[in-house]
Amino acid sequence: MELRRDLSDLRKITFFSSSFMGLSHIVFLKDYIKGAFFILCEVLFLCFLPSILGKLTGLVTLGSPHPELPIKMRDNSIFMMIDGILVLALVAFFVIVYVLSIKSARAQYREYCRTGCFRSQKELLESTLGKSFPIFGLTPAFVIIVIFVVVPLVFSVLVAFTNYSDPSHIPPNNTVDWVGFENFTQLLAGDNAWSVGFLRVVIWTLAWAFLATFTCYFGGLIVAVWLKEINFHFSPVFRFIFILPYAVPSVVSMLVWKNLLNGSFGIVNRTLMHIGLISQPIPWLGTPIMAQFTCVMVNLWAGFGYFMLLSLGTMTAISEDMNEAARIDGANKRQLFAHITLPLVLYQTLPLIIMSFAHNVNNFGAIYFLTNGAPTVADSTTTLAGGTDILVTWIYKLTITLMKYNYASVIAVMIFIVLAPFAIWQFRQTKAYKEGSL
Repeated sequence: MELRRDLSDLRKITFFSSSFMGLSHIVFLKDYIKGAFFILCEVLFLCFLPSILGKLTGLVTLGSPHPELPIKMRDNSIFMMIDGILVLALVAFFVIVYVLSIKSARAQYREYCRTGCFRSQKELLESTLGKSFPIFGLTPAFVIIVIFVVVPLVFSVLVAFTNYSDPSHIPPNNTVDWVGFENFTQLLAGDNAWSVGFLRVVIWTLAWAFLATFTCYFGGLIVAVWLKEINFHFSPVFRFIFILPYAVPSVVSMLVWKNLLNGSFGIVNRTLMHIGLISQPIPWLGTPIMAQFTCVMVNLWAGFGYFMLLSLGTMTAISEDMNEAARIDGANKRQLFAHITLPLVLYQTLPLIIMSFAHNVNNFGAIYFLTNGAPTVADSTTTLAGGTDILVTWIYKLTITLMKYNYASVIAVMIFIVLAPFAIWQFRQTKAYKEGSL
């Protein structure tokens, strides 16, 4: 009978807590401070409820066109979308607090059933302050993350489902409308220049990311093996020289290479013609295939130093006894490299190779500052996507020049879908995730 009564009271407390936040704390549990806090939260929420509903309505409709009004007084769809997302975050926060109030009431009642008495107000206050201190301490950081990280990410995703683009849908002169998956259909399955350009840029982006990662890694590994094997007194000087391209800002080095490889007056062509190796200038950046090859080679020059240092550091951890045993068995240097050095270095650096691939997918500077996406191809007139543009440089052109924010958002979503598994996998390999602590 007593157990049945306790369950009945627990359901009653849950019902009152669900009906109005904090009501059970005051009526049944005599926890007036916590109950007053929860009631205040709901009262404030109810006071602002009309405004909240208005913002959510604006998020759904994105405003209505009013050409008869001055531009400053018209509905701004983008502001309405941002306001709606912020309000959704506020509603989510309120729901979390509501659930916590119900759990708190149930937990306090179970404690009362176990002890048979209510704690004093002083004890309740001390317990509440002790438990809530970490929450209140982390709240400012949580709010900042929501406002400056979560809200912009959600906004960027939602733009992909609108027609936010020039010339007809740029606020405040015009409104923006929800179009569902129309933008995705236009880019992924449409029979138009946008679909052709998107497919071409995706293929080159993946090829670029693979080639840039592969060449830099094995270029750095080969140089590292060479520096380790040669018995040369000045090898530290070469290490310093080889790391310089990586240490120089990419915007500087890429712009310098852009001038050096100029087809008309670049010093590379002029030097090769002067010494008689070529009779006509080589269009290093003049044709799509040649420009893509040049991008990979220049990136190799700029990026192999990082993997050289990484490989050198990994090779120092390889026991010399293994190499000595292999030499006794008759292994030559090539076999030592293929069966001992390379497998061990790959094992240690594989996560960094994967993250380097993810980085090169978004390697804006290596492409934009060297070629600016040039040269032009058949669909460049419509899409502005050049022969060496990767997805991230194309996004830049779509937003800054064409103001096709909807297509740029679609591409950003696709990049996230591709790169998110790499980031999750990398995080799952960390010690903090595997052991549950830092």
